[in-house]
Amino acid sequence: MPNTISASLMKDRYWASLIHLFQNHWKLKQVFTTKYFDLNEEIVHVQALKRNAAPWSSSEKIMLNLALHLFNERNKFNLSDLDFLDSNNKQLAFEAMKIRFR
Repeated sequence: MPNTISASLMKDRYWASLIHLFQNHWKLKQVFTTKYFDLNEEIVHVQALKRNAAPWSSSEKIMLNLALHLFNERNKFNLSDLDFLDSNNKQLAFEAMKIRFR
């Protein structure tokens, strides 16, 4: 984990949905580091994450893209991509969407 996650970030639905996915998805958890996140400055290094994810599987990229989209809609996501996820990843995706759109 990059830095201590503040209570204010966890109350923010954009941050909370992103953090939920990065804390609970095995592949995203591996890159939830200070190399890609500065929680004190509230910065996500989106392009660096996407470059790092280039060799990942399709489902891992879908989860990354969903996390980034829930955080900021400028990061595009195709909802139909959820069809390619297994039941565990779908459940995690829906949990994050509930957090974001509560």
